[in-house]
Amino acid sequence: MMVMALAGMVPADAYMSPEATTFYQQACTLEYQHNYEAAVEKVLQAIQLAGDDALLYTKLAGLYTELDKYDEALAAYSKVAKLRPNDAFIFISIGNIYQTKGDYKQALAAYENALKIFPEYKYNYLNIANVQYQLGEYKAGIENYQKFLTAYPNHKEARENLANSLFAAGDSQNAAAAYAELLAKNPNDFKYYSNYGQALFKLKDYDKAVEMLEKAVSADYENTSAHVSLALAYQELERNNQALAQYDVIFKQAPQLHSLRLDYANLLADIGNNAAAIEQYKIYTEKFPDDVRGFKNLAILYERDKNYDLAIAEFAKAIEKDKDDISLKKEIAKCYHIQKDYEHALKYYDEILALDSKDLQVKTDKAIALHALNRYEEAIALYEDIMNWDDSKLIKDNLLTALMAQGNLELTASNFSKAAEHFEKAVELGTKDSEAYFGLARAYRACKMNDKAAEFYEEAINMSPDNQLYSEEYADFIASTQNKEVASNIEITDDMEIPAVVVSDNTAKAAQEDAALDAQRNKDFIAIADESFKSKKFDDAIRNYQAALKINPSDEVTLLKLGNIYKAQNDMEKAVDFYKKAIFVNPSYADGWFNLGLAYANDNDIAGSKECFNRVISIDSKYAYAYFALALAFETENNKEEAVKNYQKFLEYNTDETQVAPVLDKIKKLS
Repeated sequence: MMVMALAGMVPADAYMSPEATTFYQQACTLEYQHNYEAAVEKVLQAIQLAGDDALLYTKLAGLYTELDKYDEALAAYSKVAKLRPNDAFIFISIGNIYQTKGDYKQALAAYENALKIFPEYKYNYLNIANVQYQLGEYKAGIENYQKFLTAYPNHKEARENLANSLFAAGDSQNAAAAYAELLAKNPNDFKYYSNYGQALFKLKDYDKAVEMLEKAVSADYENTSAHVSLALAYQELERNNQALAQYDVIFKQAPQLHSLRLDYANLLADIGNNAAAIEQYKIYTEKFPDDVRGFKNLAILYERDKNYDLAIAEFAKAIEKDKDDISLKKEIAKCYHIQKDYEHALKYYDEILALDSKDLQVKTDKAIALHALNRYEEAIALYEDIMNWDDSKLIKDNLLTALMAQGNLELTASNFSKAAEHFEKAVELGTKDSEAYFGLARAYRACKMNDKAAEFYEEAINMSPDNQLYSEEYADFIASTQNKEVASNIEITDDMEIPAVVVSDNTAKAAQEDAALDAQRNKDFIAIADESFKSKKFDDAIRNYQAALKINPSDEVTLLKLGNIYKAQNDMEKAVDFYKKAIFVNPSYADGWFNLGLAYANDNDIAGSKECFNRVISIDSKYAYAYFALALAFETENNKEEAVKNYQKFLEYNTDETQVAPVLDKIKKLS
């Protein structure tokens, strides 16, 4: 509310001549007749006769205000202010004009001048509060509304403005109380249902908020903000169909209101409309790429649908934006774990435990992942640590399984004392698995601890009397001790889980000789094949390389050579097959990835070739010809900038001087 200028009621200070007085009175008459232009002329004539009369300038300012000539009015009031510097009402009138013009800073300065001159004039607090509200200075405005209301407690407009200021300031508690009081006093004239409802929503009084917001949209159907709060309130109350109806209204009224897509998507996900929810999450993440919630919720939805690859991709985006969110790392680790990608799961388990070393569930999951990767020693250490806090059957059973597995590995590697250590722990934990006792007996036998070996052979037989292997090996053990022999040949059957580990010195020596013979045969086959390849006797080369692979099927170099032969014969399908086998047995084999990329390029699969060459560079950043091949691929795509960049990288790592000039020429032409 603006307080109208009161300066015209103040008597003149200076003497006004009769002629000037006549013009002034004529001006007053014309003003009464609403003939403001003519009245201005009369006042100006009077000013010519009595130029320093404050009353005339005050009248002139008032007339200019009526004519909406605010700059002229301000000029006139400025003259009055110089003549009457202690007249608070002149500054109030100046403030009114600035407020009307929307120049709230100047208005505030004028009202504050008036306050200094005449602090007892309480109505000025309302003026000040109103412009502070417009300037967004809500806290100061609230204080001045309250000062005004101490003098005029029943002033309706001030109470409404105070409530609106509290709402704008985010003080939902006091705003709701103020709106409630206004509604109680004037139920038929209350027009702030929207603000009241939104304040109640922020206070989580959803039922009451719905009541107010329903009235708000009924009174003003185009009030989008009221529809938004009503949709969210319905959503909180799980009145989902009503919430959906409100979202339909909102997006018809404001289709670009993408900030609401997240809540809308959450509702769709809650009611099981996953496809529609996914589309809304995608819109939200595109519009708000820095909000981690969109990526997180989308990932959770994919995870719910068991689409773990997409879930992992979205969780990764979320983690990139919030690297310290443990919950995100737990979720992505869970997805990797479900997919049995334990290596990636372990990466996140380690990151989580670096932030919270006492998380037993994550420790358990990490131990299970290590266990699944046959990293039994690490799993055992974790299980044992977890047992200090959680001695549940699950943890105990997992620990026993890991101890047994590691014990068997140690037996196979002839690490008998270590094998005995693991089997002993299993026995101490009370395992009922006779294999632990049998393994312990074997370990003790190999260590020539015959008394203990006999004890545990007997225990294993007692636990599993029908196991013929136990009885036969025990009989062999007894015979060997009676004949003073350390070991004998023990027959191993296909259904045995634990391979024979007790061998005689002669047997061990024979095994070593066989291994050496195989290694030499493998080397000979490869040498013959290499010569055949050079002579382009491809069939002979293939036959000998394959013979070498029967001895060592995981030799990535031999697999690569076979791929090269088929590439030379233009059999790209078989070439690609062998290149893939080479990188399968050794995923870090840079040459394998490079040759696979060349094969893809030969088939015009540019995207596939680029992926392979990039993989080479990730393995060996100085692999010059990978950059050269990438440059050629980009050149094929007419991507000159990337081609030049990769040719330059080639020159950085290239050691073949003959290639420098041709590549520089290529760079020059592309540039």
